[in-house]
Amino acid sequence: MTRNQRHRLPHLPALPGWGTIRGRVAIVLAVPTCLLLVVTGLGVADRAADWSAARESAGHVELVLKSQDLVRELQRERGLTNGLLGGADEYRDDVDAQRTRTDTARSEFDALLAAGDAGADTGHAVRKALTPVTALTSLRGQVDDGTARRAPTLTAYTKAIEALISAAAAEPDRGDRALADSLGALEALARATEAVALERGSLNGVFAAGRFKGREFLDFTEVRADRLASLRQYAELATPAQESALSSAFDTPEARRATGYEKQAEGGADGSELTVAPAQWWSSMTALVDRLHGVQQQTGSDVRSHADRLGDEATAELGGFIGLGVLILAVATALALLSARSITRPLGALADEADAVARTGLPAAVARIQEAEAGDELLPEPAREVPDGAREFIQLAAALRNVEHTAIGLAAEQAVLRRNSSESLASLGRRNQVLLSRQLGLITTLESQEVDPDALGELFELDHLATRMRRNAESLLVLAGEESPPRTWAGLVTASEVVQSAIAEVEQYQRVAVVDVQDGRIRGRAVAELSHLLAELIENALIFSPPSRPVEVYGWRDGGEYCIAVVDRGTGMSTEDLARSNARLAGRESFLVAPSRYLGHYVVGTLAARLGAQVELRPTQGQDGACGVTAYIALPSSLVEAPEIQAMTTI
Repeated sequence: MTRNQRHRLPHLPALPGWGTIRGRVAIVLAVPTCLLLVVTGLGVADRAADWSAARESAGHVELVLKSQDLVRELQRERGLTNGLLGGADEYRDDVDAQRTRTDTARSEFDALLAAGDAGADTGHAVRKALTPVTALTSLRGQVDDGTARRAPTLTAYTKAIEALISAAAAEPDRGDRALADSLGALEALARATEAVALERGSLNGVFAAGRFKGREFLDFTEVRADRLASLRQYAELATPAQESALSSAFDTPEARRATGYEKQAEGGADGSELTVAPAQWWSSMTALVDRLHGVQQQTGSDVRSHADRLGDEATAELGGFIGLGVLILAVATALALLSARSITRPLGALADEADAVARTGLPAAVARIQEAEAGDELLPEPAREVPDGAREFIQLAAALRNVEHTAIGLAAEQAVLRRNSSESLASLGRRNQVLLSRQLGLITTLESQEVDPDALGELFELDHLATRMRRNAESLLVLAGEESPPRTWAGLVTASEVVQSAIAEVEQYQRVAVVDVQDGRIRGRAVAELSHLLAELIENALIFSPPSRPVEVYGWRDGGEYCIAVVDRGTGMSTEDLARSNARLAGRESFLVAPSRYLGHYVVGTLAARLGAQVELRPTQGQDGACGVTAYIALPSSLVEAPEIQAMTTI
């Protein structure tokens, strides 16, 4: 790639805020801060996932425990209903009361399920599992009207209970093995309890009927096998305290009596008559089921406590990561502000110092230099201290002071040059004025002695040229700042006389037409400068108008003021040129920066300022479509005799 090709490469767009020091410091610190925040955000997301899992596990455990309450009531209703269908009519009132307790447990379970703390997947599975539970309502009607059979009814209740246990079974928690084992133990205990309750319900009907019928004995043995398998799984997952609680549940007089009843049932495998009272069997097994339910509640409480502890730990870690992220952001923001402030404050101080030097220091120093006598040495004022000790700022402050010294030196040189130029112009103007005054006096003497008309005409032309030269000399004095012109008149002078005096000082005076100059008297102290001002404007109009067109002069009163207009029909000026010319006439521009052809504007502007008059150039308004420029001069009332006084003088 060549050098020219590199120069033609497009510029990359600037980053937002890159144009300021604060923005650049913020961008530089934002990159590592964003990386740290990303890492912290990953930690926050991980801890948030743990917190959500722990919260979901706690809600799941609560749902499992509440489902066991419903399962317990369904198991009791199943056993009592099976006994009633087996012929034990004394269970009629117990069945009705148990149905009420089952419905109450169902309502409480539905309310907990509606809260949605167990997670969407588990909630959906449990709602689906409640369908068989809801179907038991029609089965109750069949039991009441005597059309239900014992074996299908037992199977329907069992399927509803199994579906509810399976749906509420807790899945292993993510990341925590102890919680997963506790949840597995809780599920195994629920299935063992269901096996015991199912055995209670099925044998309750068998004992009520007095013998096993059909597949009832095989079902009895399968239920006992399921119970033993679930108890072995519980022993593998449960803690020693939980195992001890289960052993205590089976080591009670009721449990031992229930074991004896089971052995009697084993003897009825051949269909022989069984003499166990259903009420005694139900009482003993219900006590065992209630103790197993208590073990379930204890195990569930342990699981819930563990899940809550995990949730608290996840909450603490989540809060720690969030706090760390906030701390990183706060520290990065503070560093960005401190870094930017440590840079911008001294830079701002230096900028204020430079601005103060540019606005007041240098102009004041130049003014002192202009007013000082020759040989005086002026040094700049001491610079303000920079509120920072960094080497770069000290170097920058020193560089600014060097610039200040250099600028004041250049200003001093320029002031000296301007002063010398003004003095030279004034000296040259005074010398020319003296010589021209002597020359005019000599020409006047020659005119008084000459009798030849041709020679006298040439003397008149020479006198006119000398008068113009005297005006140029006076212009030099005006530009040099001389206040008082050498020519003054006492009393009052008419406006027409002032206009004629100005016309006499221009070259092509024959082209000037005094169209309408109303009566007005000008104070004598202003006549010379006003005549000079008008001569400059009239001569300028003559130069920029065609030789065939005259320059017209008008004068009129405007209240207490007196206005004069010099009108030409020349080439005219553009709007921009008019604006620049009026700026020079108003004194808003120094003549030292303008081309020499505009010196007449500066002379007019200086004279107008001395007189307190206003001068403005405007486009000429003509009906024939001719262009040109009109110069308007407004004399203040202090230079013009009041109209009523003039009228009294005339009378």
